[in-house]
Amino acid sequence: MTARPAVRAPGWRPVVVAATVCVILAVLTLDAAGFAVAGRWLAGITVGLFICGTLVGMVRAVLRGHVGLDILALVAMSAALAVGEHLAALIVMLMLAGGESLEDFATRRARRDLSALLDRSPRVAHVLSPVGSSAADEMIDLPVDAVAVGSELLVRPSEIVPLDSVLLSEAASFDESSLTGESLPVGHVAGDQVLSGSVNGERAVRVRAIRRSADSQYQQIVALVQAAEASRAPVVRLADRFAIPFTAIALVLAGAAWALSGEPRRFAEVLVLATPCPLLIAAPVAFLGGLSRAAAAGVIVKGGAVIEQLARVRSAAFDKTGTLTQGRPELVGVRPAPGFDADEVLRLAASAEQYSTHAFADCIRRAAVSRGLELHPAAEASEAATNGVTAFVDGRRVAVGKPGFVSGLAPDLVREPLDAGHGAAYVAVDERFAGVLLLADAPRPEAASVIRWLRAHEVERIVMLTGDLLPTARAVGDRIGLEEVHAELLPPEKVRLAAAIGPRPLMMVGDGVNDAPVLAAADVGIAMGARGATAAGDAAQVVILVDSLAKVVEAVSIGRHTLRVALTAIWIGIWLSIGLMLIAMTGAIPAVAGALIQELVDLTTILYALRALGGRTTGPGDL
Repeated sequence: MTARPAVRAPGWRPVVVAATVCVILAVLTLDAAGFAVAGRWLAGITVGLFICGTLVGMVRAVLRGHVGLDILALVAMSAALAVGEHLAALIVMLMLAGGESLEDFATRRARRDLSALLDRSPRVAHVLSPVGSSAADEMIDLPVDAVAVGSELLVRPSEIVPLDSVLLSEAASFDESSLTGESLPVGHVAGDQVLSGSVNGERAVRVRAIRRSADSQYQQIVALVQAAEASRAPVVRLADRFAIPFTAIALVLAGAAWALSGEPRRFAEVLVLATPCPLLIAAPVAFLGGLSRAAAAGVIVKGGAVIEQLARVRSAAFDKTGTLTQGRPELVGVRPAPGFDADEVLRLAASAEQYSTHAFADCIRRAAVSRGLELHPAAEASEAATNGVTAFVDGRRVAVGKPGFVSGLAPDLVREPLDAGHGAAYVAVDERFAGVLLLADAPRPEAASVIRWLRAHEVERIVMLTGDLLPTARAVGDRIGLEEVHAELLPPEKVRLAAAIGPRPLMMVGDGVNDAPVLAAADVGIAMGARGATAAGDAAQVVILVDSLAKVVEAVSIGRHTLRVALTAIWIGIWLSIGLMLIAMTGAIPAVAGALIQELVDLTTILYALRALGGRTTGPGDL
């Protein structure tokens, strides 16, 4: 219900329901025994106390600027008492209290999948040789929040990995289904990263913590879930805005029935059918069902408001690297400048890229190591986000990055012609142009079908916003059927372009740290968070835990299904109530029967809202 009286906190609702049932039975018994007056007094006092409690909660809600529909129930109960329909007043009271208890039940049902993440949250870690301790292999149990980065941990069979860690044991397998949706155990070898929330296999293993609890993958997901549960959707406020017109219609119909019939009893008979539980329970239940269904599909949605925005999306923007492409570029060639050796250029560049977070950095480092080149530490290093990195390696100043960034340090830089689909990292050494590293990042196999689906389902404009070079971006766009490409953009330029894209709402999909500003600026920001892109996940309203772009389609499809169910449930409640009120105006529905019929309307509407937990939506297998 909209107004929440202080005396009807969630723990008291079953008590109120039980007490009301007892009072109804007592009134019926007293009537049958010939003590009807005593029964009326008992009913009047009980309903009067309930009205006072409801009125207090309603006034508090109005003071917060929230006009609710409980006034209809108050008028209906008061009118029923005034015309001597004490039993009908008690049934309306039972309906309100029972409706809230039913709402609690439906909410728990809808949250079942969403709460599963919270229930599994790791709380204790088995720490071996804690950081700063002189004892060897001494194991102590610590709260995960107290474990320091660098601590060696023991993870027993079937236990949850408590923090993001590096595997120290020779080999192990982990169940990562709650994080990535991968149904089969995933094998890891020593040196691999193991995410918190993974479930260890059949052997105890040792790991070393690389992030604090608050920064680890599972805790980040839990924080997103908590934010989702705390939110409230605009469509629920839309249901609240039905309060004034619906109340006015009900009072007009009830007043007209009284005036036309000349019977005050008719006023009460109409109003007992106007109680508004279906309007106020159905929408929250539907949206909680949508959040639960999305979470079960590996998509964390930060609230019902985001579900509605997803359902109404009319434009979409995508980052390229790691979003439309697989995000695992490979080095395909080195073109050294005159006077430089290819292996030396690659070694210096890879040494500098040890201090970069860019998607190209890892593949450059891997390529150098695979060629047997030794990477040296830098005496000093700095990164210009999305542009490049500079570092002093072996006493030489090395710069790696975009041509515009490197040319500021090496004026003799020469832009290389690139084949379609190739990227390039330019290298300067001691303010001289040293060469170009050629890289290629293939489009995701599902990218083209995702673009086609969006275009066929009312998304009118689809664009690419990327910081990569224009020829590379256009080549990817051509392969996946995306015509509008904006390339070589800095984060502020992405934000500016996103603000100008229409029609709205705009959905932006990205994965990297440099995407965080535009994800936050979009109407719906979706982060491809399977690889732990924390900054992007914090800025986005939706985080995809499975490394698949097809989940974007599933998120939009779930959003549309959920909004459709919520709005249908609201209108079912409205039209059933109005139709029954019109019948009651003729005197065909006595007050007691009307109150009982309204209970069936409540049940019908809530059961329909629970359809948000099921029903046909588009998933990855449909693309």
